[in-house]
Amino acid sequence: MAKILEGRTLGANIRQEVKTEVDRLKREEGVHPHLAVLLAGDNEASRVYVGQKERACTEVGIGSTRMELPATIEEEELVDRVLKLNDSPNIHGILVQLPLPPQIDPLRIQEIVSPMKDVDAFHPFNVGKLFAGRPNFVPCTPGGVLALMDHYGLPLQGREVVIVGRSPIVGRPLVAVLLGRNATVTTCHSHTRDVEEHTRRADVIIVAVGRAGFLKADDVSPKAVVIDVGITRVEGKLVGDVDFPGLEKKVAAITPVPGGVGPLTVAMLMRNVLRAVQLQR
Repeated sequence: MAKILEGRTLGANIRQEVKTEVDRLKREEGVHPHLAVLLAGDNEASRVYVGQKERACTEVGIGSTRMELPATIEEEELVDRVLKLNDSPNIHGILVQLPLPPQIDPLRIQEIVSPMKDVDAFHPFNVGKLFAGRPNFVPCTPGGVLALMDHYGLPLQGREVVIVGRSPIVGRPLVAVLLGRNATVTTCHSHTRDVEEHTRRADVIIVAVGRAGFLKADDVSPKAVVIDVGITRVEGKLVGDVDFPGLEKKVAAITPVPGGVGPLTVAMLMRNVLRAVQLQR
């Protein structure tokens, strides 16, 4: 049976570390870290995610402001809101919750957010610094994956890592952080011929495609460490991108869904808000 790589305990430990530093900043330097979240429209999943982030802020002592905006908001008005947050000395981190309404270009909004307050690490400047090996911020989910691997002592140097999925939020930044750890990285996507040929030889497989049960037991080797980033609701139950019951019996280690990478994504966001405070000083 596989070793279960649960992330709840590690996420709680990271949040406690952040809380200790937040308390010190308030007590010794009079600095009160604050995150602003812009939520446009009425996407129920987005509301759930924003709620999770707000609860984490409360737990660690980071202030949070939610700006709820109508689905009909014009792009220029959203740009104006972001620019005002950029200029506010009391706001240290800015997060624009995706997806945005269809009339708004998300790439333009990501470019408007100050790179020093871009705690999601979506700004092209921060993406460039990440791939140059000198990141301002490590994106939250890739950072959570690295933290989990480190916590369990799973080596990356010289290992063959296959990423299934090339989204700008997870797959692409993972390439940068894994190369920084001297892994050999292959990225598979919708145009890859015979994805299974790649996953069967991998030491580590990271799946982030948003398709429930995509990776099967026949697609992996017994040596594999499987990191499941996906999360989908199927018949009222949260499941990941891998067939967990089948893989658990075969692979060396695997993350559960829920309770694997998810808790670390939020914890790394809290860490990035602290990093933003440092950058702005």
